[in-house]
Amino acid sequence: MDAVKETEQEAGNVTVMKLPVLPLNPHSHSHSLSSPIHSSMAASVPFSWEEEPGKPKQHSSSSSSSSSSSSSSLILLTKMASLCQACASSSATPLVLAKAKRVFSLASSSFIFTSRHKTPRHYSSFRASTSASASASDCVDLKEVRSTDLVELEYAELNLKYKISEEVGHVRIRQHVNPLSSSFSTPAPIPAWDEVYKDPSLPLMVDIGSGSGRFLLWLAKKDAESRNYLGLEIRQKLVKRANFWVNELGLSNVHFIFANAMVSFDQLISSYPGPLELVSILCPDPHFKKRHHKRRVVQKPLVNSILQNLKPGGKILVQSDVLEVVQDMRDQLDEESKALQHVDTADTEDGWLVANPMGIRTEREIHAELEGAKIYRRLYQKLHLT
Repeated sequence: MDAVKETEQEAGNVTVMKLPVLPLNPHSHSHSLSSPIHSSMAASVPFSWEEEPGKPKQHSSSSSSSSSSSSSSLILLTKMASLCQACASSSATPLVLAKAKRVFSLASSSFIFTSRHKTPRHYSSFRASTSASASASDCVDLKEVRSTDLVELEYAELNLKYKISEEVGHVRIRQHVNPLSSSFSTPAPIPAWDEVYKDPSLPLMVDIGSGSGRFLLWLAKKDAESRNYLGLEIRQKLVKRANFWVNELGLSNVHFIFANAMVSFDQLISSYPGPLELVSILCPDPHFKKRHHKRRVVQKPLVNSILQNLKPGGKILVQSDVLEVVQDMRDQLDEESKALQHVDTADTEDGWLVANPMGIRTEREIHAELEGAKIYRRLYQKLHLT
């Protein structure tokens, strides 16, 4: 049975970017980022923005840019379209994928995206007007490139399979889960660590709220010898599919457990033979309503459990695209100044890490950045207490 890819699309929250699809010329250098794709067309086609039918016109600084910047925007968009087609082909090379990542990264802060259930930030579509030197045939149909497609691009080298066993079945996931529900109050059973990992004495990274698991799978594949990885996830079907992928990839240094971290973290991690080296809490459920704030994963008991199990010199990384949520996590960890110090390397003046220290973006991070959101990060290190 085909498993639906677990993304925010299934939770009713999909970022969409519309762009023109242009034919690839196999004799051109259209994959090169240094050579403009259809640059003659981009230079001669006036670029205009139009709102969706029935939607009020909006104004933004991006729509009032100069003709040269408009041409540059169209060039970059056409590169994105061509790279999408190249990456969709079976002959896509790692170099093409790497270039595509770079193009999408450059484009993520300047183009037009829409999100279901959300007001478009600017316009939800664009059209390139034609002139005497460029006919309408130069621009083909508008196609939608979803943020979920960019997630696939980010993790393309994993080559994950979606036609998986009937045991896992149709993976359709609720976005919001109440961790205080009685159904999540039972501590997760402790696994046989020597069966889960090839070498259970290795340092451990724990990702609280591991989601689909792609993030940890990528890290585990890149670092197969020096660290073990553990994902704690409260949505059981995601755990089943992630462990299926672990087996498919033949990895022996990563595992996923269906667990409520608020209940099970201490019991699980204290039983692990090796040292706890890193804990990540990345874009957790924000639980916006004030009466639901107690559902947020970072609470005093969890902070205490992390500190108790984290080795001296071990690190905690928190991240969110919601300032209120990450500020709440920051406040709670800042209170532990006797045990934790903020790692302020390359920080901005307001104390947030500028760059992602993990080497790859999470799925939520990709969705948020495509919507124009800022990612707030804070990194802590446990002090060597005497």
